[in-house]
Amino acid sequence: MKEDNKILNLTFDFSIEIIGLYKTLIQHNEFVISKQLLRSATSIGANVEEANAAQTKKDFIMKMSIASKEARETKYWLRLLDKSQFVKLDYAAHLQKIEHIINILTKIVKTSQESLNQK
Repeated sequence: MKEDNKILNLTFDFSIEIIGLYKTLIQHNEFVISKQLLRSATSIGANVEEANAAQTKKDFIMKMSIASKEARETKYWLRLLDKSQFVKLDYAAHLQKIEHIINILTKIVKTSQESLNQK
């Protein structure tokens, strides 16, 4: 893994954190939302990883766009857990991290689309 690839590192580390949160939620008998959260959160990094192996700029943009959508879905599940307090935990740090990831992915997609359109 490249040390200088900020979004790749951020999404990988975030996936690890969500795996830990998933384990905690399962221990509290929360099986439905936790599974959705696990799937969407780990999909972010997987799509970023795939984007880094893209063969074209359009392919790169598509994979990063999917990562962005997965990040937004992850934010939804975290907000749902936070507001429902079905499992009483502090989700603020996770919400802050996913917001940061969304902002970076949005910037990457917009910048990449602009550079593609300039050709």
